[in-house]
Amino acid sequence: MTQIPIVDSHIHLFPETHLKTLAWHNTNNPLGKQHSVNEYRHATNSTPLHGFIFLETDRLSSTNPSPPNHGWQHALDEVSFLTRIARGTPIPDEGHVPSDKDLCLGIVPWAPVPGGPDALSAYMQQVRERTGDVWGKVRGVRYLVQDKEAGTMTGDGFVDGLRWLGREGLVFDLGVDARSGGLGQLREAVEMMGLVYAEGEGVTIVINHLCKPNLRLEVEDVRSHSEFLEWKDLVSEMAKKRTYMKLSGGFSELLPLEEEEVDFGAIVDRVQPWTDVVFDAFGAERVMFGSDWPVCNIGGGGNDVAWGRWRRVVEEILERRGLSEEQKMGVWGSVALRAYGIEI
Repeated sequence: MTQIPIVDSHIHLFPETHLKTLAWHNTNNPLGKQHSVNEYRHATNSTPLHGFIFLETDRLSSTNPSPPNHGWQHALDEVSFLTRIARGTPIPDEGHVPSDKDLCLGIVPWAPVPGGPDALSAYMQQVRERTGDVWGKVRGVRYLVQDKEAGTMTGDGFVDGLRWLGREGLVFDLGVDARSGGLGQLREAVEMMGLVYAEGEGVTIVINHLCKPNLRLEVEDVRSHSEFLEWKDLVSEMAKKRTYMKLSGGFSELLPLEEEEVDFGAIVDRVQPWTDVVFDAFGAERVMFGSDWPVCNIGGGGNDVAWGRWRRVVEEILERRGLSEEQKMGVWGSVALRAYGIEI
């Protein structure tokens, strides 16, 4: 198992006191308790880490800054929580300690991208005020589109907003869902990229979770299935732009694992056709490891084992791919650092 210090390019953090501000929270949700740095350290089980990049956790929010429809307050409170982690200034019962500041390499908060440059400028100014001396750790933003209505990504505000992010040197994290939301989301993402990059290179886009492919397809040869073939074409088209891909999120798309031992070879057999497409299209130089913690716990067997299991899966994917040691080190860390403009 690898001992290369890892940059985990995709984790979420939230204290118990913030649960009611999460859009997906309900009393039956298996993630409905605190998942902060203490719990993350337990999940990684002493694995050597350079650190993590935090991704927004889908707070109750709206493009408009004030009620109704929640406004920006909950998302900005999340920024304040991450600021306390990055500064090493915890408050009681938030689940982190001063030394955890060294683990926080980057922060990617929510932002009102469909509101266009005016909304983004006003919002990011508030983020700058909240983060203060750790503003430099804010490396990009995410506005989750996987649950939004069709046409969101190709709207003028969204496209102009992404161009604004590019001018500001901020990355955009793209979250689409091929399995649950349909391939139409990927078609729209390709169209959006065509619009964004029509006037130059524009923003760097980091694509989350392999676009959440349908890893549950039960066919004799997935490589010849129409759904796989269209996913392949769309992902390959995305790779022609200023984009990166996160090797993350697999446990959400596979059938759930149990707590006992699992057949890692069988998991990699199922995932490899899709990851081969990603490496063929992006090259190892634009693929990065991400755990999607704590979401990985739901399908991966729980917090004691899920993070380590996904690491094992990725290790085997990289071995089968025949990557050089330098390329492996890239996937485990340096690609993420380059994509987000982080120096360590």
